[in-house]
This record gives sequence, C-alpha cells and structure tokens, in this order.
Amino acid sequence: NKVGIGIAMAKKTKASSTVTLEPAATPRLLEHYLSTVRPHLEKVLGRTNPHAIPKLEKIVISMGVGAATTEKKYLDEGLGALAQIAGQKPIATISKGAVAGFKLRENQAIGGKVTLRGRRMYEFFDRLVSTALPRVRDFRGLSSTAFDGHGNYSLGLSEQMVFPEINPDRYTRPQGMNITFVTSAETDDEARDFLVAMGLPLKKQGEGDAAA
Repeated sequence: NKVGIGIAMAKKTKASSTVTLEPAATPRLLEHYLSTVRPHLEKVLGRTNPHAIPKLEKIVISMGVGAATTEKKYLDEGLGALAQIAGQKPIATISKGAVAGFKLRENQAIGGKVTLRGRRMYEFFDRLVSTALPRVRDFRGLSSTAFDGHGNYSLGLSEQMVFPEINPDRYTRPQGMNITFVTSAETDDEARDFLVAMGLPLKKQGEGDAAA
C-alpha cells in the first residue's frame, strides 16, 4: 500500500544520507612541509611559533597571448591549455589601454590567469617540480635571484608542452607562461630557504641565472 511504500522510501533516504565519503588524501608536498620543512625552518630561523614559519599562500599562473589581438582562436587555445595545466578554469586578462602599433584595443582579452590555493596549489607545485621542469631542454636549475623583495618568487616557462597533460596534437602553438609563488616569508632569503626545502630547484647563489 501507499503507506508502506512511503515508509520504505523514507528509510532508504535516511540510510543513504548517512553514507560518508572517505576524506581526500593530504597532498604529498603538504605532508612534506608539515613533517620536514617546517621543523627544519624552525631550527634554522630560531622560531617556535608555527605561524611564524614561512609557508606557501598561493600560486599564480599567468599567460599572455599576444597573437590574440589578431586571432581569437589563439586566446581560446591558450586558456584551454592553462585550464589543463592548472586543473582550474582561468579568467581572461584584459588590456588597460589601446596600442595601435600592436593592433591592441582597450578592454581586449589578451591572456589568462589562474590563482591556486590549498590542495590544487600543492598538487601543481608537485607536478611542476617532479615532472614539468625536468622536461625543460638543457635545464640546469632556476634563477636564485628572481624574488620581488617581499618573499615572492617568479619563474617563466617558454612553452606549455613540458606539462605531460598537454596533448601536442591539440595544442600545437608554443605558449609561454609566468608562475609566481606567493609566500608568507618576511624576506627573500627566508623565502629562498623555504622554496629550496620544498624542492624547487634553485641554483646556488653565484652560479648564474639562466632562465628555464
């Protein structure tokens, strides 16, 4: 009868609502930071307050697509590649003014940007260090001086194919990008110690600063 059916459905709904999902595993680099990097920096910096230890706050990946001024398809292709690399939908960056010589109009979409935090931030960092950078031709390390004076570090990649998730049959046009690591470090030296401990392959100071 209808009453019996209603009771059965209510029990089924209640049972299904109690199903819990397994928590996602902690990213490998976050575990590394908590178990190894932070204790190391506590000793090096002489600090006991964990909140005073440098940490990664966000990673910003930006991509300028100059060819977008004449061919919109290049912008679409660049944004598609950026989404594949970051695992997150990018936002378009807009020109602030017009430049007639470059056929650039005001408020024209000329690139894209993604800001990564939390899990995606650590997972991207891990893929960059373990997979992408070793695929850069003749790679000998990153500049040790590309800091901004406030504990943030930027590097440039000349093309996106170093990320294995990019299908070379779909994304045929080389497209560079800039990657900025925003840290909580108070100085560039603290940020350098932190990033090296996290596995970013910076050259030792004085070895030269060839770009990736």
